[in-house]
Amino acid sequence: MSLFFASLFRAYSRLFLFAVGLLLGIQVPSFIDQYQQRIDAHFREASINISGFQSTADVLFEGDLGALITYYQASNDEVFQQDAASIRLIVNRYSRLSVEQLALQDNMVATAFHVIFAADREFFDETLQQYSYTVPLNSIAIQWGLALAVCITLLIDLMVFACIRCVRWLGHRQATSHTSK
Repeated sequence: MSLFFASLFRAYSRLFLFAVGLLLGIQVPSFIDQYQQRIDAHFREASINISGFQSTADVLFEGDLGALITYYQASNDEVFQQDAASIRLIVNRYSRLSVEQLALQDNMVATAFHVIFAADREFFDETLQQYSYTVPLNSIAIQWGLALAVCITLLIDLMVFACIRCVRWLGHRQATSHTSK
């Protein structure tokens, strides 16, 4: 009877892991989409913020924002010196967002790996905090869900199999060492 319950528990555990993997996998395209939207919104905002300074740099410094910042820093006017730091922050933010925009233009798998392993931490955390869970039933979400579910189930099965083999091997080894004494 206990073998029956153990078998039943194992079967339901595998189903549970598969369901969790499916639900997590379905979230991947949705999270990436929300991350891309956040990056795009911040990029548009940074583009607007930098546009006036870029226009000045285009006219007076051949488009070089670094030269504009250096000019502001070298000014005798304290207001210009303070603004140099603000402009540098805007330029740095714009550059970070430009890099993210480029990274998110790749195919879905490369984009997913970028978001998981190399995303800009500030925007990733912001997306995570404000993420709204969805259950989209489009082909991409279903494919991600099934792929992650199968991978998680397979990984857990392999780990359990390896643990059982290891325990049996150790038990067999102990038994043979006791009988040889």
